[in-house]
Amino acid sequence: MYFSIKVVMAAALAGTVQNGVGISQHILAANGCVESSRVLITQTNLNHGIYLSPNGTTLYASSPTTVWSWMYDPASGNISGSPSVLVTGMVNSGHITRTLIVPPHAPNLLLVSHGSNGNVDAAAVNPATARAVVKVFDLSALPRGGYNYVTQGYLMGYGLRNEVALAFDGNNMLWGVENSGDNFGRTVNGVTTDIHQDNPAEELNYLGDVTIPNNNWYGYPVCYTVWQPSLITDHVFTPGDQFVAAPNGTFNDSTCIQRSRRARMIFQSHNAPIDSKFDDTSSNLFITLHGSWNRQPAAGFRLVRVPFTRNGAGAFEPVATVNAISGWQDILYQADPSNCSGTTCIRPAGLTFVAGGNIYMTSDNQMEGELFLIGRVE
Repeated sequence: MYFSIKVVMAAALAGTVQNGVGISQHILAANGCVESSRVLITQTNLNHGIYLSPNGTTLYASSPTTVWSWMYDPASGNISGSPSVLVTGMVNSGHITRTLIVPPHAPNLLLVSHGSNGNVDAAAVNPATARAVVKVFDLSALPRGGYNYVTQGYLMGYGLRNEVALAFDGNNMLWGVENSGDNFGRTVNGVTTDIHQDNPAEELNYLGDVTIPNNNWYGYPVCYTVWQPSLITDHVFTPGDQFVAAPNGTFNDSTCIQRSRRARMIFQSHNAPIDSKFDDTSSNLFITLHGSWNRQPAAGFRLVRVPFTRNGAGAFEPVATVNAISGWQDILYQADPSNCSGTTCIRPAGLTFVAGGNIYMTSDNQMEGELFLIGRVE
């Protein structure tokens, strides 16, 4: 069950997309609570991707393979006309959720993230596969029948295993939070050591200016990021360093330093970040950590706040250093997540800000979908 959310402020409406149903619309009372709901779009193949254009008149949503848009009236909350096909040709296997986002300063551009075709998708080292990438499409030059994801559009980075959480800072620069690999071992001289409990780290990546292509490689499926150095016993690492699962004479840990873009910040392995939003001053990046499925004890299941600052050049960046393992603050969390699972505990998913700095957050626990309103405390 997938839930994402976008709020239409002027009409006091919220929209959620639910896998197997479509897009639901919720009328909000003055106190922010839901008064009533209806299904706005019945389309059972829609998944994680949903977005509303900056002017509030176009609604975007996706399936694993296709992105559509609908004309939307923010006053009535109604859609009109038939949906337009914007992007096709994505792979219906592996990581099948799609994240959609439109830059506020360039509303003609649509960004679509596409995860890998499995835990370790060897072919994705070639950006031409258009997997483990974020791509940009210019809707002002939309071809008949829409863009082909694989052969058209331009890159905003590749080697991004599953860059589900995308957000723009106050300078309109793009950041992505990445779900990293599972069940990893470190193989040296034919001997494999299990390191999966706390490696590799989840990543916060700087992707930059979306009006120009970003052809940088961010490491996947070869280079990963260290969270717990003590589990890798053949080499001395610090958190945030890059490593190769099976180093050899051709490609090793040092090669990663030379060739791939390093993560700007890290999170504990298997926390599964799936949405992110900056506050109105870009002083904080809020991230939903959906929760682990292959770590014992379990971890994640929380909403966190990552403090940001401006550097000397005026660019936004995390306050935490690259090697920090505590660069965030818990906002909403399970006091003891160790026994949490997909059917127990809160599972933070979609986020959006509303007036006053309050946050709507969805949770997609497999037993029930929930919408939370999280108040700001001065």
